[in-house]
Amino acid sequence: MTHHPDESPGFLLWQVTLGWQREMTATLAPLDLTHVQFVLLATTWWLNSQGEEPNQLTVARRAATDIKMTSQVVRKLEDKGLVERRVDPADTRARRLRVTERGAEVARAAVEAVEAADAEFFRRVPDPAALLRILRPLAAPPDETTP
Repeated sequence: MTHHPDESPGFLLWQVTLGWQREMTATLAPLDLTHVQFVLLATTWWLNSQGEEPNQLTVARRAATDIKMTSQVVRKLEDKGLVERRVDPADTRARRLRVTERGAEVARAAVEAVEAADAEFFRRVPDPAALLRILRPLAAPPDETTP
């Protein structure tokens, strides 16, 4: 049986995701950040604010990004003067991350801009709390105990 595309959750999610990504790109462009740069900068900034100086693997896991891509993007953030990478004294192969003063300013502004853009984008959703309840299990990593 063939279903109409509007009855396909995957197709609708794809359309919503593309629209949301366009909004994020437009929102972050004035701050000279790509979306992935924003996610990694904001994640590092948040972890720093919790008293952590995470390594790149910790940031990648928290942001659910590929570790190699994370390393490349963090280098770009370092080139922009937004993040400092320091050798981890416990493991000289690892790099600890700290957002610079300028990086914290950019992160703060970017988080505010993204939150405002999210509010505007999702304003048509009648029950935002219900949407979060639906999305959380889909965003969680698969249960490794499930076959």
